[in-house]
This record gives sequence, C-alpha cells and structure tokens, in this order.
Amino acid sequence: MKKNLLSLPVHYQLQTLKVALADGTLLPVTVIGNGKPVMMLHAYGMDAREFLPFILPLTGKYAFYLPHLRGFGAAKDIELHQFDFVRQYADDINTVIEQICVTCHIESLPVAAISMGALVMWAYFERFGLSRVSRYLNIDQSPAIHNQLDWQGGLFGKQQQERFEVFHEVVDLTLPYAKLDSFTHLPFALKRRVTDVERSFSLLSVNRPRSKAIVHILTHQQDHKLVFYDHSTWQHKMRCLQAYLALPYDFRPALEDVTIPVVNLIGGRSKLYDPLWQQKITRMLPNAREVILPRSGHAVPVDEPIGFYKVLKAFLRE
Repeated sequence: MKKNLLSLPVHYQLQTLKVALADGTLLPVTVIGNGKPVMMLHAYGMDAREFLPFILPLTGKYAFYLPHLRGFGAAKDIELHQFDFVRQYADDINTVIEQICVTCHIESLPVAAISMGALVMWAYFERFGLSRVSRYLNIDQSPAIHNQLDWQGGLFGKQQQERFEVFHEVVDLTLPYAKLDSFTHLPFALKRRVTDVERSFSLLSVNRPRSKAIVHILTHQQDHKLVFYDHSTWQHKMRCLQAYLALPYDFRPALEDVTIPVVNLIGGRSKLYDPLWQQKITRMLPNAREVILPRSGHAVPVDEPIGFYKVLKAFLRE
C-alpha cells in the first residue's frame, strides 16, 4: 500500500472535542498532540487555535486541549447565560478539566492561561480549588481588575479611569443596538468608533515595533470595507466589557490557597498590567517564581514568540 505523503503524523492532526456543559451546551475544544494532557486558555477576542504555532513542536510529547470560551473562536455562536461571564467561564472550564481527567485517567494536569483566560483561572481556583491542576502558568494577568486603595495593579494601572471612561462610552453607544443581527446594520460612525476602540486596545497590548505594525495592518478598516464589515463577535465583546466595568473582580483572597507550583510570566513593558504590581502577585503566592520578558508588552506570544515558547516548554518539563 502506498503511503499518502500528504497525510500528517497523528500528533499534528487537529481534532475537535465537544464537551457537554451543565446547561446542555456543547463547548468545542481543539485537541492536538499525543502525550501528557495540557490545557491552555486563550485571551479576550482570541481564537484558541492561535496557540498552534507555539505548541506544534511540542505535540510529540503533549496532548494540548484548547477550549474555545463562549462567544469566541469556534464557540463564537454560543451565548452567555450569566452576566458574570468570568465565573460562567470558570464553571465551563471546570467541566472541561473534569472530562479530560476522567477520560485520560489522570488526577490533574498542567494549565497555561493568558490575559482573560488567566483571570478565568483565578476564578476557577477560588471556586473549585487545586485538586485537578498540577501546576499553572499565569501569563500577564492580575487577579484584581479594578484599582483600590490597597491595589493599584488593576487593568491599565494609573490610566485606568481614563481608559474605562472610553469603554463606558462605547458600551453606552452600542446598547440601543444590542439586538441587531449584524454589525453591518449599525450606523457607520458607531462602527468606526467600535473598531477604533478595539484597535487602540490591541495596540496597547503590544510593545515591539514589528508587533505594532502587524496590529495596524490586521485591525485597520478602510471606510469602504467597514461599510460591509461583518464583526461577528462585537456584541459578545461589549457584554464582556460591561461585566469588566461593573463587577468587582478581585480574586486576591484566593491566592494564599494556590499552593501548586506557579510560573508568573510577565511582560516587562506591559501597559495593561503594571509589571511591578505583577511581581507583587508572585510574592503573594506560596509556591511561585516569575519570568520577566523585558521587551514584551501584555501580548507576550506576539511580542516575544521565541521567549514565550521557551518559557512554555520549560514549564511543561518541570
């Protein structure tokens, strides 16, 4: 029998696992690799498959489980049923982790999470404890979103109030159109405002000039293209922003109970979470060490792809 030269080795083949959640929803989980199970959680607005360039070299040793959080990626058509989307995501991820552990006959597995996905993991630890997670890679994410008298390490740091006012404005402008079927039906000026705010947020997430150039290219919408732009996740993003602004997300009280090994990966020039305050997180955790990539912004895999790969590889070997 002739071998098909175009067929990929088993550990390079993508599969989609559908996990039944508590409300009956089937959550898509991308699975790739052949080896020890690992779970990775994506950021706000990200597709879980964007991790693929970093994990493909490791798929001979590890099986990566990449859940798509409701409203994003392969789960973009799955709606939230709770306003508190972070805790809903934590509930969903608990179900995913349980199924992986039962199916693979393991007690626990390593988890790596970035940005919003990492916030979900802080909520997960608070709600479900540590028994199913063997170690954790936290990628540029504070456990507390809002600045407080005793905490100035929230989202955007010293510029939080200014940035949050912009978010409040764009959320308020879009509320009357929340039930529209398509982004294309919004007034043009509002579409421009929404995409400009998203673009500004993406640019704040990166630090390296090449990263900023990529973001400029990928996010700029010329007028004639914006008219027909089908932004399929805009309503979900606005709903998440509402929760970020309204709810007092603060999982610091749970940190002292996170006794598993933690690697706190920090973008040394992150504009979303002040690196100095992120280092305080390392000291608040009982069993943590930190890695700082000095030229990276918040979006570590984009700014420092090689550095991120090396940290992930070392984390999995521990």
